[in-house]
Amino acid sequence: MLKKLFPFDPLLKHHLLVALGLAVWIFLFLALTEPLDTNEFDGTEKLLYLPLYGIAGATAYLLILPLQNFLYSKNEHQWMLWNEVVFFLLMTLFGLVLSRFIYLYVIVPGAQNPYTLYYFTTSLYLPAIATILPILAIGRWAAGRYFEKKLEDQKIEIEGEGTYEGLRLQLNDLVSIKADDNYIEVSFLNNGKLKKQLIRNKLSSVETCIPDLLRTHRSYLINPNHFQQFKMDSGKLNLVLSSEIIIPVSKTYSETIKEQLGI
Repeated sequence: MLKKLFPFDPLLKHHLLVALGLAVWIFLFLALTEPLDTNEFDGTEKLLYLPLYGIAGATAYLLILPLQNFLYSKNEHQWMLWNEVVFFLLMTLFGLVLSRFIYLYVIVPGAQNPYTLYYFTTSLYLPAIATILPILAIGRWAAGRYFEKKLEDQKIEIEGEGTYEGLRLQLNDLVSIKADDNYIEVSFLNNGKLKKQLIRNKLSSVETCIPDLLRTHRSYLINPNHFQQFKMDSGKLNLVLSSEIIIPVSKTYSETIKEQLGI
C-alpha cells in the first residue's frame, strides 16, 4: 500500500506557493478557533502574533523540501505514498518544535505555569494539526494530479503502424530516431537513462508528424535540443548528442544542419 505511486508536483515555485497558502490558512484557523491562549489577545495582538504560527508552519514545510527533492531523485522521479507519509510526519515534528518555541517565548513569555509539553502536544497541537494537514494533503494531491495531467497533455506520440505498439513521451526526452528496414529505432531518455525502442513506422512519417525534429541523414532524425557538438571522423561530419550518441550528417543535409544549429 505504502509503495503505491502518489501524484506529485516537483516544481519548487509551486511548493513556495503552497507554503504561502499554508501560512495564511494557519493564521485564519488560529484567528477563528482561538487555541493556545490566543483568545486573550485583542485584535492588534492577533495581527501581531498569530502570523508567527503561520510562518512557523510554512517554515516547517520548506525545511523538508531538500529531503523531498532527494527522495524524488533517488526514486527515479517517482513519488510514493510512503514518501508522502514521511513528509507529513517530519513536517508535524518540525511544526511542533517551532510552535512550542513561539508559545513559550512569544505567547506566554515568563509565565509561571505554561502548558506542559504533553498537554500542549496532545490537547492543542495535534487537534490543530488534524484540521490543518488534511487541507494541505488534498492541496498537494490536487497539485500533483494537475502537474501529471499537464505533462501527459504535452507528450508527443510516435505511432506504430497497424496494431503495432507506439510510444508516448515528452519531446525533450526524445533524442534521435534511426531508420531500420520497416522499423524505426527511437532513442529516448526515461528518468535520465537512455532507452531504445523499435517501432514499425517510416522515418518520413515521423518527420511529417513531428516538425521539431531535424533530418541529418536519409536514415536519421535528431532532436536539436540534445545537440552538444560537431565531430569530424575520417573527413565525415557527425553530431554528438546527449548520452554520447553519435549521429552521421550526410553532405545533402550538412549545410542545412549547420545553419539550423547556429554554426
